[in-house]
Amino acid sequence: MLFVIHAFDKPGALATRLAHYDAHKAYLAQMEGAGIKTVMSGPLVEDDGQTMKGSMFLVDVPDRAAAESFHRNDPFFKAGVWQPAIITAYIKRVG
Repeated sequence: MLFVIHAFDKPGALATRLAHYDAHKAYLAQMEGAGIKTVMSGPLVEDDGQTMKGSMFLVDVPDRAAAESFHRNDPFFKAGVWQPAIITAYIKRVG
């Protein structure tokens, strides 16, 4: 089942985000081997196209509980980078 995870950074979290970036990337790679498929992901950015301000994931997981667990175990979440995320089931129609 597909879920979109939309997580904005807390104000002033950019330095913390950057400090945990390598751990975040390693976590995502590890999850691919654990049955969590990241269909698409990347940083949300300001209109300058560069300044990171959050994260978006489209994940293919068995259920909502798996999407929530994936999110809660991310190093960015554990480091307090994100505000509460919006996690929404998604139906792909085009693309």
